[in-house]
Amino acid sequence: MSNPTVITCAITGNLTKPEQTPHLPITPEQIADSALEAAAAGAAQVHIHVRDPETGRPSMDIALYDEVIRRIRAVNREVIINLTTGPGGRFVPSEADPRVAAPGTTLLAPEKRVEHIARLRPDVCSLDLNTMNSGGEVVINTPRNVRIMAGIIREAGVKPELEIFDSGDIHLARDLIADGTLDGPGMWTFVTGVKYGFDASPETLLYARGLLPAGAFWSAFGIGRHEFPMLAAAFVSGGHVRVGLEDNIYLSRGVLAPSNAALVERAARIVQDLGGRIATATEARDMLGLPVKN
Repeated sequence: MSNPTVITCAITGNLTKPEQTPHLPITPEQIADSALEAAAAGAAQVHIHVRDPETGRPSMDIALYDEVIRRIRAVNREVIINLTTGPGGRFVPSEADPRVAAPGTTLLAPEKRVEHIARLRPDVCSLDLNTMNSGGEVVINTPRNVRIMAGIIREAGVKPELEIFDSGDIHLARDLIADGTLDGPGMWTFVTGVKYGFDASPETLLYARGLLPAGAFWSAFGIGRHEFPMLAAAFVSGGHVRVGLEDNIYLSRGVLAPSNAALVERAARIVQDLGGRIATATEARDMLGLPVKN
């Protein structure tokens, strides 16, 4: 029998705006409650960003992350908690001098981008390997900075989830596995539908899957309208899946998703309708080699 399918729920993200949907969790209590509801609906893993409770803007405040984790763990000790390390890699060049950062730039030292991981030691954290155009801006993750972040993540005893936006990211990750910076075969997530990155298509998944080391654990997801089609494509290609208000705010065309749990419920239904079975958090931990933390 094949392994059951792990559903990850990305709760709030950085780019989804509160004015786009009234259902976006903002405060630590709202984010934790939404994560717990998603877990009850079938998500074995929850991917967490935090936001300033007053403004709704993205935040990297360690105290906010700590509160979210404590609230989740007070109710559910099994669900896998995955914290982002993505913020801090965006650069907007000034029009007058492209060497000078314009408003919107978030560049941080790599050590600062993983400070919350070293302090809080979640089960998993994302590790972006992409340097790419992102809309009119640029995301920068140099090999040097990725190595520094990977070293701190390893020292904290946290499993990195390698977020892959294009094929070059896979080649970089494989080099980092080869030189011992990362442990193989790795936990990988293909991000599709981001402009100038991986196309949201079954062909993309088959190509990317073919570049992975043998035995790799992989998931994929699509942004916006691509969320559910790519979920089905990932499942039938042998991968695991992700949904959530970070990636898509609609349950169907023109209908806002009322919650992360509603997106998870639909994801579970699609997987089951295609003949799959949804992994429990305990089963997901076994697949990823993650003990339950105290």
